[in-house]
Amino acid sequence: MSTAALFDLSFCAAAPFWALMILAPAWSLTRRVAASPLIVLPALAVNLVLLVPVLGAVWPVVTRPSLAGLTALVATPEALAALWAQIIAWDLFLGRWIYLDSRERGVHPLLMAPVMILTILLSPIGLPVYLLLRLPFGGNNSETSATGPEITSMA
Repeated sequence: MSTAALFDLSFCAAAPFWALMILAPAWSLTRRVAASPLIVLPALAVNLVLLVPVLGAVWPVVTRPSLAGLTALVATPEALAALWAQIIAWDLFLGRWIYLDSRERGVHPLLMAPVMILTILLSPIGLPVYLLLRLPFGGNNSETSATGPEITSMA
């Protein structure tokens, strides 16, 4: 599979989970699916397929980071696509936490939809927006702590 196809696949692997959390947040299936941190595995699998062939070039940059080294690395389509797949997986993991926390706190889905979309597009902005939005909402049960809901598996 080409690098371009894997690049596209990384978002396609995450999109169904985002769609559930944004379009059907109150559906019981959405809650069961989002309860598992394993929803990030498809995007991480794409990341690994892209990362393994370029690991020799990536390792020195991540163990001794420099702007020049990172710039040179991401100039290659393979490394940039691997980084993109990692970002997609991280954004989904973060979006999952935001979804679960907002459901526990009783934040209305119509307030959450734009926050979730912002998190998909720019998670470094989406997270602080959500953290501000959640301030007036207290936890609705004992599973909610100061940092959010417990992370549980689907089992």
